[in-house]
Amino acid sequence: MTGPQPGADPAEGNGPARFGDLADFKGAAVTVAGLGVSGVPAAKALLRLGAHVTVVNGPAGDKQRAEAAELTALGAAVRLGDAETLPGGTELVVTTPGWKPSSPLFAAAEAAGVQVWGDVELAWRLRGPDAAPWLAITGTNGKTTATRMLAAILTAAGLRTAAVGNIGVSLFDVVLGEPADGPYDVLAVELSSYQLHWAPSLRPHSAAVLNLAPDHLDWHGSMAAYAADKGRIFHGNQVACVYNTADPETERLVREADVEEGCRAIGFTLAAPGLSQFGVVDGILVDRAFVEDRQHRAQELAEVADVQPPAPHNIANALAAAALARAFGVPPTAVREGLRAFRPDAHRIAEVAVLDGVAYVDDSKATNTHAAAASLAAYPSVVWLAGGLAKGAEFDELAAAAADRLRAVVLFGADRAVIREALARHAPQVPVVELERTDTGAMSAAVGTARDLARPGDTVLLAPACASMDMFTNYNQRGDLFAEAVRALAAADGQQEAGPAGHGR
Repeated sequence: MTGPQPGADPAEGNGPARFGDLADFKGAAVTVAGLGVSGVPAAKALLRLGAHVTVVNGPAGDKQRAEAAELTALGAAVRLGDAETLPGGTELVVTTPGWKPSSPLFAAAEAAGVQVWGDVELAWRLRGPDAAPWLAITGTNGKTTATRMLAAILTAAGLRTAAVGNIGVSLFDVVLGEPADGPYDVLAVELSSYQLHWAPSLRPHSAAVLNLAPDHLDWHGSMAAYAADKGRIFHGNQVACVYNTADPETERLVREADVEEGCRAIGFTLAAPGLSQFGVVDGILVDRAFVEDRQHRAQELAEVADVQPPAPHNIANALAAAALARAFGVPPTAVREGLRAFRPDAHRIAEVAVLDGVAYVDDSKATNTHAAAASLAAYPSVVWLAGGLAKGAEFDELAAAAADRLRAVVLFGADRAVIREALARHAPQVPVVELERTDTGAMSAAVGTARDLARPGDTVLLAPACASMDMFTNYNQRGDLFAEAVRALAAADGQQEAGPAGHGR
């Protein structure tokens, strides 16, 4: 690993370094590409700095029109229905994460010599001289859980912090404001590959890549491009680049990163750790990186039982979060306290109930094969509920790996045939039931079918390995309907729910 080249401006792009100071935004013509949870806060931040803001967006529904009205009232110009034309005089484009690099607007910006920044790049540039350091996390799966775990550990250490970024909390609110009890000490920042693509000058204190698997390839164009964007999170790191020893691609990204002199590569593993690694020994999470005499000793941090649920992928999330916290100087006791206090978001390997000896688990957030594989690996005997929009994914590897764990499979959704064909090749002995219905009662039918197939000791697992939008508003609705169907079974059978929802990835 090498340090960044002195004097280089990685964000200079194809245009002049026009915006090197907050005062440079006053009177500047800035175009914001997109509304929503990123575009609206970005536009508001730019307006506060005195910029002349034009927001462009594609076809608009009621929500977009309401957001447009709000921004218009604040002084922005908003163009709905024209997302391809670059407004005349634009000096900078700030894009929201969902816009593909191939969008005509960006081609027009390049032709005009105008820089394109993402919302994260803008937030990074707007930080003050005494801004809180960023501890950043990315990966194909587990980002939100690991980021929230990190924030819980930092809080347990008595630090003022917030979990922000792709997690749904606007970075602009944090960068341009501060909590009532004083400025932030450090931020736990979740970053998507989309955000990293447009954030060339980002330089975190320390960062982690949890894992890498094919995802969003329609946006990035290739796996190589997707991995390269994920790897941007390591560039310029000051103290630690945290990688997954079970995923060689994450280590490769560390090796190729430009970092500050003295920055260390820190691995995490579910096995006993080697030098400069975090791992597990006899049910104890340990640190063999940020300790004295790491050749001969390791520091106990927490017990596996302190991580809920103690599924392998969730323990990996906890180790990554602990590594970043320790890189920031957090004491070992805070790691244990933070993990014990942490409560995962919904729809992440959340046990809804145990009925007749069968556990019903909602992992609706498992929207790709990598996430579903991790979820399936946590249980010895599974009735698997799967299907939806495959996004071009292949399921042979997943079917082969899970074959010995599957009691049966219930398939639904637009691309269920792709999963069925993979199961026929690699798990022909496993019973498969396909549901053709796509109405609001489809999930209830899937749960009822799964109950008939399950035996005491089994887990009925909703881990779809697919996106949800063919049948549901989002993965949250899909998981909610699963939980409702399970609770309806419990009520019909006169049973009490045995497992609260909320544990997960």
